[in-house]
Amino acid sequence: MQLKETLTTERLRAPRAAAVAGILFAVLLMTSFVLLRRSVPADPLEAGAWLKTNADTVTLALNLVPFAGIAFLWFIGVLRDRLGEREDRFFATVFLGSGLLFLAMLFMSAAMVGGLIIAYTADPSRIVGSTTFASARAIAYEVMNIYAIKMAGVFMIATSTLALRTRLFARWIAFLGYLFALLLLFSSRHIEGILLVFPLWVLLISLYILIDNLRQPSPTVAASPEKESHE
Repeated sequence: MQLKETLTTERLRAPRAAAVAGILFAVLLMTSFVLLRRSVPADPLEAGAWLKTNADTVTLALNLVPFAGIAFLWFIGVLRDRLGEREDRFFATVFLGSGLLFLAMLFMSAAMVGGLIIAYTADPSRIVGSTTFASARAIAYEVMNIYAIKMAGVFMIATSTLALRTRLFARWIAFLGYLFALLLLFSSRHIEGILLVFPLWVLLISLYILIDNLRQPSPTVAASPEKESHE
């Protein structure tokens, strides 16, 4: 009896943990994107004048990225735990792989921009307008706006497909995920604010899971009929 109550409690806590992790990821990543967008010009060929005036703001934005990544890993893990035996191996592999690739490229882009700030602090005269700055900035821009964003789209497709098969969350959120994923997969790198689509969708899922979890009966209420029957 005690084992059943423990399992029930764990299943009720897992969705709430996924919701909290997803909300943290979305808020942190969107905050980082907004700070970067306001501080760094969108033109990847810009010479680097922002290093003189906005380096501190960019550093703050970059420091949020690792915490967003940790929350996203937690979000993925708890979602997989909620799927349990219903998890489809093919889509689960795509789901996990695309999520990890997205994080790897997000971290790579952040690390390259952070490296530029460190290099500028060490020797400002050699970085601004240099070939090294132009190359690193262009690579970070391409990795994030082309490759990482495509992996985010693949993650959304895999997650939405798993949701439709296992009822992980509402069907309308899954269909919305397909629509957003197509937007990310076929979008131009110059579409303003396109990077915010992915964390906004994760935020929507997280809020739905959290509300759905709060509507479920508490573990004591769920276990009481069984307890009475044994007595």
